[in-house]
Amino acid sequence: MYDYIKGLLISKQTQSYRGSNAVVEANGVGYLLLVTPQTIQKLPDIDSNVKIFISLIHREDSMSLCGFLTKEERDIFNILQSVSGVGVKLSLLLLDEFPVSELINVVVKSDYKELSRAKGVGPKLAQKIILELKDKLINWSNVTPVPVDDVSENTNLSADCISEAQSVLLSLGYTINEAKAAIKAVVSSIKMPKDSEEVLRYALEFLAQQ
Repeated sequence: MYDYIKGLLISKQTQSYRGSNAVVEANGVGYLLLVTPQTIQKLPDIDSNVKIFISLIHREDSMSLCGFLTKEERDIFNILQSVSGVGVKLSLLLLDEFPVSELINVVVKSDYKELSRAKGVGPKLAQKIILELKDKLINWSNVTPVPVDDVSENTNLSADCISEAQSVLLSLGYTINEAKAAIKAVVSSIKMPKDSEEVLRYALEFLAQQ
């Protein structure tokens, strides 16, 4: 129903009775967003303009908005909600404990011991999460654009730039895994492309050598 909120950051709290949260004002309305402590640390200063991806959670007795800095985080949060016994609080705890790429790897590798290191996740629940989500996360990661933080911590390229280059590669007939491998190789190299055109050019050179 909602994709994101863009507006003024009014407040951010790591500790409150609601948990970590931020308030964003858009068009005169203040939206309270439940977020992870990691998100709080990454948010800019108060009174800065922000864009936060959101998920609306509707329960019988309550409604809440959860906020995320990337679409990938939001999508994984929504997938986690499909597991019985994993609610909003636990999903946010998992995303605070694991970066998106690491969480996917842990589930795909069926490493329930690593997954159970998250607060509130015992071995039995970890195994249940893996059992119910493994196939979903494999399918999700195979059709999802490469997120910037999964490519390189040092790149200045935007997610849109990477997605654009990936879309062109897919239209040329390359598989999603080939496109991902090429983009990761290019952005992690010393060439340091400046825009999507350079990403595409170097990616095609990489693929031609394979």
